[in-house]
Amino acid sequence: MNKLPPITIVVWISLCLIWGTTWIVIKIGLDDLPPISFAALRFLLASVILLVLLRVQGIPLPQRHEWRLLAMTGVLQFAVNYSLVFWAEQHISSGLTAVLQATLSMFALLLAWIFLPNERITALKISAVCLGIAGVAVIFSDQLRVQSVMAFVASVGVVISGYAAAQAAILVKAKGAALHPATMLFGQMVFGVPPLVVAGLMLEGNPFAFHWTWKAAAAVLYLAVLGTVVAFWLFYWLLRRVESTTATLISVVTPLIAVVVGWLVLDERLPPQTALGGLLIIASIALIALRRKAS
Repeated sequence: MNKLPPITIVVWISLCLIWGTTWIVIKIGLDDLPPISFAALRFLLASVILLVLLRVQGIPLPQRHEWRLLAMTGVLQFAVNYSLVFWAEQHISSGLTAVLQATLSMFALLLAWIFLPNERITALKISAVCLGIAGVAVIFSDQLRVQSVMAFVASVGVVISGYAAAQAAILVKAKGAALHPATMLFGQMVFGVPPLVVAGLMLEGNPFAFHWTWKAAAAVLYLAVLGTVVAFWLFYWLLRRVESTTATLISVVTPLIAVVVGWLVLDERLPPQTALGGLLIIASIALIALRRKAS
């Protein structure tokens, strides 16, 4: 296998940094906004921005024969994945959420074996994914407690969300190669965001009655523009060019970045075991890099 082009490496690192910072922004936004409506507002704004970009740049809208793929992956990625994660963080720590969400990379490895015949499961890939998840678990080892029935249910929900996100990514790679990344993302939101909007209205009420502050508005804007439009556009571009294992290992790097950003920006405590966990995560990435070099 050929060495990755520099632009691909830059995009991979950029995604790690963007999604690493979204954890902190979500935490800030949840101080004022209820979780499901917060996610719905993020994606509604992103949908409007994407529609404008599609029209201005002349990028085609999704065609009818593409709706099935977009509906399936949109519901999995946005309705199921994000609603479960945002809801679960009310009942379990962000650290436990990070560890359970990192199982996305393991699900992706298994699903690629089913849907992507060219991507074989190897001992090295399994080792890389396990090292990465172990690294996240080490960083948040002091938060891995499930102290109630609701916390257990929330934990199961986050694992399901990891599966949903992995299944969506694998289906996009397997069947969505002909779609422009922006078309893919907009089409997914057409199907995936309405369930979030309905759930938010039913469970959390009128968004105009929320406790809107400049921090809440800034959080929605940041997550819509950088955390959604830019990040997913880049992710779908990347997914076409690298194996799914390489792309989904981003999910084990973002918690490490989130911890460091929280320490730098919000003056949060930096767990003493962060260095060890970080080394395990770096080792997981190194295994993938060495595999590519040796191929």
